[in-house]
Amino acid sequence: MDLTKATSLDLITVGKDITTKKEAFIFLTEKLYQAGKIASKEDFLKAIYEREAESVTGLENGIAIPHGKSDTVKRAAFTILKTTKPIRDYESLQPDNQVQLIFLLAIPTAEAGTTHLDILSELATRLADVNYRHQLMTASTANELFQLLGTSSATDNENVPSSTTEQSLVAITACAAGIAHTYMAAESLNKAAAARGIEIHVEKQGAKGVEDRITTNQIKRASGVILAHDVRLKDLERFKGLPIVDVPVAEPIKDADAVLDKVISKARDYSPEDQSAVDDDSDDDQTGVWTEIKDSVLTGISYIIPIIIAGGMISAIAVMIAQGFGLQSMINDPKSWLAILKALGENMLGTLMVPVLSAYMAYSIADKPALGPGFAGGLAANTIGSGFLGGMLAGLLAGYLMKWMKKHIHSEGAFAGVITFWVYPVIGTLIVAVLMLFIVGQPVAWLNQLLINWLNSLAGANALLLGAVIGGMVSFDLGGPVNKAAYAFCLGAMANGNFVPYCVFASVKMVSAFSISAACLLRKDLFTDEERQVGNQTWILGLAGITEGAIPFAMADPIRAIGSFIAGSVVTGGIVAYYAVGLNVPGAGIFSMFLLKGGIGGLVNPLIWLGAALLGALISTILLIVLRKQKLNKKTA
Repeated sequence: MDLTKATSLDLITVGKDITTKKEAFIFLTEKLYQAGKIASKEDFLKAIYEREAESVTGLENGIAIPHGKSDTVKRAAFTILKTTKPIRDYESLQPDNQVQLIFLLAIPTAEAGTTHLDILSELATRLADVNYRHQLMTASTANELFQLLGTSSATDNENVPSSTTEQSLVAITACAAGIAHTYMAAESLNKAAAARGIEIHVEKQGAKGVEDRITTNQIKRASGVILAHDVRLKDLERFKGLPIVDVPVAEPIKDADAVLDKVISKARDYSPEDQSAVDDDSDDDQTGVWTEIKDSVLTGISYIIPIIIAGGMISAIAVMIAQGFGLQSMINDPKSWLAILKALGENMLGTLMVPVLSAYMAYSIADKPALGPGFAGGLAANTIGSGFLGGMLAGLLAGYLMKWMKKHIHSEGAFAGVITFWVYPVIGTLIVAVLMLFIVGQPVAWLNQLLINWLNSLAGANALLLGAVIGGMVSFDLGGPVNKAAYAFCLGAMANGNFVPYCVFASVKMVSAFSISAACLLRKDLFTDEERQVGNQTWILGLAGITEGAIPFAMADPIRAIGSFIAGSVVTGGIVAYYAVGLNVPGAGIFSMFLLKGGIGGLVNPLIWLGAALLGALISTILLIVLRKQKLNKKTA
């Protein structure tokens, strides 16, 4: 692919004195606007930051590839900026990456899955080449960079020796976004193997799906397998009996030769009995099973979040319209448009949420054949009143049942379609439905009712303790597994009609962000320029209910920072739960204060909810300042 067709000399800037990510994005957006590639600078900047909120776009070796997908883009293009000094506030997958070369992609929404991925994959593949990266980083003019973009990466392999040994390997690469690192890792392995005369076949499981799928013959010839990934891989059972090296996707990018050495060394004295981890159905592989269950739950939750937010907000908007315009009689009339709108939102929460949760939990385990049984299991959970817990159980039942059926019930030829489109969905759905409705689902429904009764009975010290525990979990790892566990519990409580736990969750999410901004504002002398730049922005993320903005601080000084966050969060959570303030609209950020339920009522609820967050942030701010001062005093002593 000739990358020069997607850019031009006037879109390439070399030697610009820009030191912050914000300045870089504004400058590059202006370039695209002047070149007539975008219609609105504001809309495109918004698209860039929406993508940045999903995951970091800084890579390694001083390079970043941000991108914006928007209808304001007239034609797919990218612009390049090479700064005179590193941009130190650009978040990257490698914490020590100092971004100095930025490729900003502008993609029309209609081309998001085609042109977008083509350009990204081509860039990522080329950037895996050390020599190519060096040429880019040392280019002193825009024309030099432009000429390099026209150079096919395939030509870089001309001087690489071809495979001359009997050694043959297979590999799979996959990263969280399924784009840059997936291709860079694959290219690094290909180049390192070719240089050593080793035959290697690399399968990429990325945003486009599975590319360059490893064949049966390639597996038969292989003496070892490399799994370089940050996400769950598909179809690992085909490698049973082969030595496997499992590493993060960034590892071959850093040192592909070291990864090759690992798998060759392991293959040298390997016997098939040494490893059975690739057999997804192995009962002996407890670590694999628990990882699969965790991934399943997180997958299910990720799919229900849009439904929860949309359903809750639609219902809340209908209520606010009724209250604001005095339309209470209309909203009470089930045939009125306002009542129908409110019912739609309520049905998304009450009817859709649990089936979608169970369906996509099952999908995570056994792919598409598990969707039908998963949805049926979720509906069965709703029918018997087993709620969120029943939905999770149904998802696991459907997932593992379909995984077993796929392995033991299959056929070749024309009859394969009957198995896939009749046996799997019909028999699978029937079994899961019977299990949920008449056997395992009933005890879960009883347990679910106990949970409802317990939550509804909490008051005083007990409620305060529950709120404190939720608060501590939210700030313990700022969006990590512990935070997600608290989120799952709060969603489960919400599904059962108790809205206090999620209200606690929403209030506590502001504490860490507010405290960092306040500490950097009050004691600038205790923090570096980079830390202050981050701190000046985290309060905005806090208003949106995003805890991840505090991660750079937590990584730099985990014990002091996280300890401070937890102390304030425990107080915030305890206060909100003690006064039994509820919230049934997830993801509303600061606007949650207008949607609160229960508690004392009126204007007091928002005061309690926001006041608790501010008090917790104050406590965390004081601790951050005191502990940071102690740390600096120790260094100078």
